[in-house]
Amino acid sequence: MKRLFLASAVYLALVGGAQAADHSGTYAFDKKGAHQFINFRISHLGYSWLYGRFNDFDGQFVYDAENPQNSSVSVSIDTASVDSNHAERDKHLRDEDFLYTGEYPQATFKSTGVRLDEEGEADIVGNLTLRGVTREVVLDAEIIGHGADPWGGYRMGFEAETEFRLADFGIPTNLGPASEVVTLEISVEGIRQ
Repeated sequence: MKRLFLASAVYLALVGGAQAADHSGTYAFDKKGAHQFINFRISHLGYSWLYGRFNDFDGQFVYDAENPQNSSVSVSIDTASVDSNHAERDKHLRDEDFLYTGEYPQATFKSTGVRLDEEGEADIVGNLTLRGVTREVVLDAEIIGHGADPWGGYRMGFEAETEFRLADFGIPTNLGPASEVVTLEISVEGIRQ
């Protein structure tokens, strides 16, 4: 699924460069306000979806309104915070069959670039490190909104999505052909620093 990334940049380019710098900057994830989520979804035998999330993660993004291709994002995830709403399954997800959190307590994503196309859509390209394996993935992202908050700060929110094969990151458990690919969804609200 392709999403419109940084749609506000297109609008600002049309109405003038003076406003474009208004929301550029470095944004720290709003970890205290609990306005962020990393969810995942994988098929269960091809009959239903298993949903889960990571409860503990942090990061920041840099937004360049005038040159969106210069924007960047970095995220770190505490893999032991995996939560699929089932304690026994979560214990299994933490062991060596899946995330192996004792050996690999952190997963990270660091962008390496933003690719723009003629329609104004963009992909955030970067390196995902999971279970000690680093591979390039592409996030389809969309700005949700930005503006002043009631506490004197300035906020911006975005969501992004990617898919990857479990085997590509060294996860040894074979869940069957319907469950080879996991979808990762990131939704964050950042506070400009």
